[in-house]
Amino acid sequence: MAWLMMTLAQVVFTVFMYGMGALFFGAALVPGLALIMKVWTVTADLSLLPRLFWLGTSIAMGYFIFGLTLIVLVGLFRTGLNLRLKEGVYPLVSFEAFKWAFISSLYLMINYTFIDFVLLTPFANLLFRLLGAKLGKNVQFNSKYVYDASLLEIGDNTVVGGGAIIIGHLVERGKLKLKKVKIGQNVTIGSHCTIMPGCEIGDKAIIGASAVLLKDTKVEARDVWFGIPAQSMRHRKEQQ
Repeated sequence: MAWLMMTLAQVVFTVFMYGMGALFFGAALVPGLALIMKVWTVTADLSLLPRLFWLGTSIAMGYFIFGLTLIVLVGLFRTGLNLRLKEGVYPLVSFEAFKWAFISSLYLMINYTFIDFVLLTPFANLLFRLLGAKLGKNVQFNSKYVYDASLLEIGDNTVVGGGAIIIGHLVERGKLKLKKVKIGQNVTIGSHCTIMPGCEIGDKAIIGASAVLLKDTKVEARDVWFGIPAQSMRHRKEQQ
């Protein structure tokens, strides 16, 4: 019976998020559609080929307008409702778990439609700040796999490499666990590495490409970690 209730809850939540997605996408499409309609009207006296060119250009511009508008709408919605994740351990069927799923779904709207075009630009920092992350100056994001932004703190001049996963949640023994990830200044997060919940990384540390930093790992300042699971190069040398 419990599994049936869980399945029903998932179906209801999924349909609800489809509706929310339609509202957000619909609102974000309005400026771009207005541009497309305006261009189509203004170019009415042109021959077919030039008119199609300008129509195609306006559609492309409309897509970028849609993406940036979606980022602002989702961010303002989250900020306006003050939707933030709280550290703790929660049942999968609970208000905090629902809030986590809802906030995650808002981010996935952008993740699946537009985020590739804002990586390594100031718009990526704007996105994660609007989603609740605490970021220093000149943080560089080259990965769209940065989840649970309101549980994330990153210092100045840190680089998040391509495909790196930073995540503030996990599910263990039927419980949702939420914990902050804290990354210092001038840190290098290598490409395709994984940073699990509860990790704290000191200033000027390096996490090597494809390394897996297990939950609650503490990385000292200026240390270098590699491997699966990741290990400290400093400690390894001391043991030799």
